[in-house]
Parts: sequence; structure tokens; C-alpha cells
Amino acid sequence: MPYGTNSTDGELRRGCLKGDRRAQQALYQRYYGKLLGIPMRYTSNREEANALLNQAFFQIFKNLENYKEAGSFAGWMSTITFRVTMDHLRMEQRYREHYSLETAEARPVYNPAESSLQAEDIFRHIQQLPDYLRAVFSLYVIDGYKHEEVAAMIGITVSASKWRLAKAREQLQAALEPYYNTNKGQSA
Repeated sequence: MPYGTNSTDGELRRGCLKGDRRAQQALYQRYYGKLLGIPMRYTSNREEANALLNQAFFQIFKNLENYKEAGSFAGWMSTITFRVTMDHLRMEQRYREHYSLETAEARPVYNPAESSLQAEDIFRHIQQLPDYLRAVFSLYVIDGYKHEEVAAMIGITVSASKWRLAKAREQLQAALEPYYNTNKGQSA
């Protein structure tokens, strides 16, 4: 059976379960762009994100028989992609660093420049954060996890999560300062 844009997810799943490479390719092409955003939030470059997505697709193909058609297929694949990404973060040695953080506390950061920035500009600055800061920032701010959940996901303490979030916000504020100064000069 030829697989293409008109094929349903169910047809593609059945083809993949039979080991049909064309079905696998069609499924990969359909969901590549949608799933790539998950590892992109937690990695510093597209190559690393692509590698993680390929690992996720390997897990997806390997576990297709475990998909129960009770929920969203795209959601099921997103969960696998997220778990592969989090496993990668846990395995990174730099996430095992220990800090003395008893006094660390999160400070709110106000940046009026955010209203004039494009989402792509902000995302670019987030990607430039060091890995250990970007992961906590993305999990807490973008994905909405609590510090306890973030700490458990990447294997750090709650204090370390709070410190890393504060540090990420501080670095983002410094990176966005030129935008603020530009806007301030325009409104004066």
C-alpha cells in the first residue's frame, strides 16, 4: 500500500507494525516538525535535538504495539519524545553538579522589552542559556512544572532548581537589556 499525506494515523501505525519502511517514513515525516519542538526546548542546537528526536522515533516504532487507542496518538508520541529528552538530560554529567544553595531564592524578573520582542528572539536567547539553566527554565516556565517535579526529572535538589531558575532569569534579563534600552530610547 502506498503511504502518503492522505493516509490516516491508523493506517500508518498498522503499516509500521508490519515493518513497512514506507509507513515508517510517512509517519516520521508527518510528525517530525511537531515533535522536534520538544527536544529543541532543552538542547543548545538543532543537531542534538534531531539526535534526540531520532532516538524518540526509534522508541516509538519499537513500542507501537503498546499504544492503546484510548488517547491521542500524537500525545502518546509527544510523551515518548519528552521522556527520551528527559532521560538524556539526566544522563548528562553536568546535571549532577552540586551547589551550595541554602540561600538561593527565585527573584521575579520584570522586563518590559518582552512585549516588543518576537517569540523567536526570546526563544533564541533561551537556547543560548547554558544547558543546566535552560533545562530548568524550560521545564518550570514553559512547561509549567513545579520545582519539586523539575528536581525529580533531572536529578537535582529543589534548591538547585530554584537557584538555576533564578540564574536563568538573571541571564535572560541581561541578554534582553539591549532590547529594553532600545525601546526606552524610542519612547522618551
